[in-house]
Amino acid sequence: MKKSLFSTKTMVATALGAALFMVLFMFVKVPSPVPETNLQIAYGISAFFSAVYGPVAGFLIAFIGHALSDFLSYGSPWWSWVVASGISALICGLAYFKINTEGKVSSKDLLIFNIFAILGCAIAWIVVAPVLDIVIYGEPVNLVFVQGGIAFVMDAIVSCVIGSILLITYSSTRSSKGSLTKE
Repeated sequence: MKKSLFSTKTMVATALGAALFMVLFMFVKVPSPVPETNLQIAYGISAFFSAVYGPVAGFLIAFIGHALSDFLSYGSPWWSWVVASGISALICGLAYFKINTEGKVSSKDLLIFNIFAILGCAIAWIVVAPVLDIVIYGEPVNLVFVQGGIAFVMDAIVSCVIGSILLITYSSTRSSKGSLTKE
């Protein structure tokens, strides 16, 4: 049985996830050859939290974590990419309704999770971020779509690999329903 999308436990996980996302986003990144585009481990964290706590928690974790990171690092958020981060996690979080994280995660669950993670990254980085960059900031079309394409590839890989590892690890700590028997 899935937890409430708005339980106290989910809200606490959202706050902790946003803080963890922010710290990782600020300090654990690998630069790419494309300007202002980095491989970010934080997206694996938001993908994992999204699958375990739902799309609302995922959106808030990535949106708040990215916004705070930008604010602390640069003085103001780059809203187009902050929104895209949230959208990516929100879409990945739709896996919450389709997968089992209580007990062992099946291959089917991992496949579903990875499909949602890739779909979320594709929509966020190939559509949302570039379009908002053009509309909000008047950025050059060629640059934003190259940045978006690179971000999609890197963030999809990180979301799938780190997210899957965390899901497997987390689910192995959970008891599956009906696993306890009466003697």
